[in-house]
Parts: sequence; structure tokens; C-alpha cells
Amino acid sequence: MTSSFTGFPADCPEFFVQLKENNNKPWFEDNRDRYNSSALLPAQQFVLALGDRLRTISPEVIADPRIDRSIFRLHRDTRFSRSSEPYKAHLGIWLWEGAGKKMDCSGYYFHIEPPSIFLGAGMYRFEPPLLKMYRERVVDERTGKDLTVAVASVQRHGLYHFGDLKYAHVPRGFDPNHPNAEFLKYNGLYAGYETVIPPELFTKELVDYCFTIFKDVSPIHQWVKGLTVEFNKRRNR
Repeated sequence: MTSSFTGFPADCPEFFVQLKENNNKPWFEDNRDRYNSSALLPAQQFVLALGDRLRTISPEVIADPRIDRSIFRLHRDTRFSRSSEPYKAHLGIWLWEGAGKKMDCSGYYFHIEPPSIFLGAGMYRFEPPLLKMYRERVVDERTGKDLTVAVASVQRHGLYHFGDLKYAHVPRGFDPNHPNAEFLKYNGLYAGYETVIPPELFTKELVDYCFTIFKDVSPIHQWVKGLTVEFNKRRNR
């Protein structure tokens, strides 16, 4: 599949607004073709085009336009959810880098949820074994310093926030006065940017728009990628 991305149709945000208001199977089945043309097909083209650009800074990034690969499925798994709504009222796209399962790797995330879009790089949540290794790296003399440099590199752009702050206190056994102590409270690490839907969403310039942001936050991705690559190597030994 080659990319001919020209932007998302104007109907894309409106589709998700209406899906949120009519989150049921009959409505979706009546609008399935609309979902395919307004969201899924342009998303597939976008994944390919963005993947080509991202490989200039992340050569091994995986941009797979299939559902359940780079494009998150629209159907929700209601078995483990408090909500019975069958569909997600947003579009999520994930391009990752690493040899493990996609959600065990660091990557770049793009999200449309009217009236906003969100872009981020890194990893949203660490499973307990990875969280343990993350904390060790946060305070390690070498990798801790690398994290400080990566954070400073992103902060100088002044647009981005860091996540995911989970704990109110530094975990037991770690120095609360360590220079990186704040990051010991996180159970995921990413740099993100959220804004109202920009006009670029509807043009081919969206690729350049996203690439500029992803390039700004890529130091966090690179640091987290180093963590996940080493973790996956150890786990597979």
C-alpha cells in the first residue's frame, strides 16, 4: 500500500462527534461506510506518509496501516470496562520502535478527539517489571543524566507536558532529594502536546505539522526506547 495522503476529510471530526452522541451498533452500522471514508482510509494513508518522515529520525519505526497495528480498533472491549459503550469516539494511531510487542515499546502517538488532537512520544504506562527497571535508570549516574538532558531538550521548546504522574511521593527506597526524584513518581513517561484541531488536519501538511512536534519530543522517545529495548532483551533471554 502506497500513501496518497491529502488530509483528513472535513467530515472526520464531525463523525466522531456524532458517534459520541450515538454510541450504539445500529447507528454505527448505518454510518460504517462514512467511518471508512472519513477516518479509516485517510488514517491508513497518514500512517504510511508519517512513517516515511519519522524514519529520518527513528530509522526502525514501525508504521503498519492495519487495524490493531498502527491504527487502534474502534471497537471497545467492554468486558473489563465500567462503560458499556461499544465504540471509542476517537481515532488513535501508534507508530512504535522496537522488537517487542507494540505496546511494550516506545513510540509516537497521534489522537483525534474533537475538538482536540493530541500528539505524544514515549510510553503511556509501564508494567510493574518495566517500572522497576525505569526507576533504576532514572537514578543511574549515566542514564539518569541522559534523562535530564532529554527533558531539558524538550523543555526548551516550551510547548510540551510530561506524563504520567501517578504517585504523590517518591517510592520507598529512593532518595527524595535526587535531581530526578520527580520522575520517580511516574508510572509512564511521555512528552505530549494537545491543541484544538488545526487547519492542517485537513491537508497533506498534517504530516509536516506532526513531524515537527514529534521531532521536538523525540529525545523522550529515544530515552524510553533505550529502556524498553534493554528490558525486552533481558526478558527474552
